[in-house]
Amino acid sequence: MWDAFVGFMINVLLYIYSLLGQNFGIAIIVFTIVVRLATHPLTVKQLKGSTAMAEMQKDKRWIEAQKKYKNDKEKLSQEQMKLYQELGINPLASCLPTLIQLPIIIALYQAVIQSLTNSPLEVLKLTNHIYTGFLNIGTLLPLNNRFLWMDLGTPDLIHIPGLPFPIPILAILVVITTYIQSKLTTPPPASPDDQSAQISGMMTIYMPLLMGYMAFTLASGLSLYFVASNIIGILQYAALGKVNWRNLLPSRKPAKA
Repeated sequence: MWDAFVGFMINVLLYIYSLLGQNFGIAIIVFTIVVRLATHPLTVKQLKGSTAMAEMQKDKRWIEAQKKYKNDKEKLSQEQMKLYQELGINPLASCLPTLIQLPIIIALYQAVIQSLTNSPLEVLKLTNHIYTGFLNIGTLLPLNNRFLWMDLGTPDLIHIPGLPFPIPILAILVVITTYIQSKLTTPPPASPDDQSAQISGMMTIYMPLLMGYMAFTLASGLSLYFVASNIIGILQYAALGKVNWRNLLPSRKPAKA
């Protein structure tokens, strides 16, 4: 089943590639837009779930429960679940789109690696995935793996004369755009001392670093997907009216939703 899913991703990428003048970088960006549009209802659900969770932090019943059961974690958890049911909150709604995108990211990485063939054996493996009645192999292979300064099948490293080490431009862009998206799309906490606020703060720091490490070590085609996905995600939240640019300013407190 997984091989079939990866094969489907390969064919979607190659189909977009064939429509766009055989530019694999543009094909990845367009594919990212397609994925974001397909998962937009889940993004809206995630936004509603995050907003509801933030609103619950201000609920008097929850504030009183935190004070009353601050030394009884089990009872506090029971009260929290009771409030979830009363308010109609699904605690998994805020992370569902991320969980759904994980297999897409893994499959995309495999699709990019398998599409950018470098040997006759790799070409043979790729042709086994292509829907021959849907795509013309002869006009597609070999793929053009160059996009701007990048070789999409290898990690992005630029060697600048005078510097003893290469610069991972795309990895830096991944870190910056992931951080900006996290800051702009995380609902402001009711109190900085809330446990959820502390977890969100840590994720805002650690997630960009994790994504940046992946971009530094894996194929730049996947890194291009990360950057495009982050930018499109910011635009999605902006279109929904849920982005506050002042949250990026360290000298200001996060604006209220």
